[in-house]
Amino acid sequence: NIRADAKWTQNGVTIAGGNGYGRATNQLNSPFGLFVDDDQTVVIADWGNHRIIQWKNAGGNGQGDELNQLNSSTYLVVDRDHSVYVSDSWNNRVMKWVEGATEGIVVAGEQGRGSALTQLYYPNGLFVDTLGTLYVVDQVNQRVMRWTQGATQGTVIVGGNGQGAGANEFNYPTSLSFDRLGNLYVVDMGNNRVQRFSIE
Repeated sequence: NIRADAKWTQNGVTIAGGNGYGRATNQLNSPFGLFVDDDQTVVIADWGNHRIIQWKNAGGNGQGDELNQLNSSTYLVVDRDHSVYVSDSWNNRVMKWVEGATEGIVVAGEQGRGSALTQLYYPNGLFVDTLGTLYVVDQVNQRVMRWTQGATQGTVIVGGNGQGAGANEFNYPTSLSFDRLGNLYVVDMGNNRVQRFSIE
């Protein structure tokens, strides 16, 4: 836990990139999300290069829709087994990369973009719980979905009521988080707000 009175140095140190944009292993191209695991490994969603940079690349095989490729990855999360989950946004799927794997596994979507329960449309923010249940911000469908481990379709847990500013609507949500009680928080970018959905 971080103390409430904690302070940080005002000058940062570059630990990844900083060598101009590009595809080399010491370069990034429009990085988005990041995660730091327990052993201080930094994992970065390198959006413009369609790859995840970690101690070992996931993706990095150019833009595409094969199991060893990504297409505009935006968010990522690492589980307790060091598997990396990636929002492969333009492929409308979420990929799981087991540590050391040369190919990913599709764990949500990849049925073409759309609004069916088997589909995603530009997935963004992710969360994976200790049971392996995946929560996904399904941005263009204006909803948050839950995919249990091994499921072939998800369930809508909030949203999915079209684009809007109502209490049960979103306007291009981007990310999500849960507090220790299980309440869900969603960044609703187009409405310039963060919404909390209390667990029942």
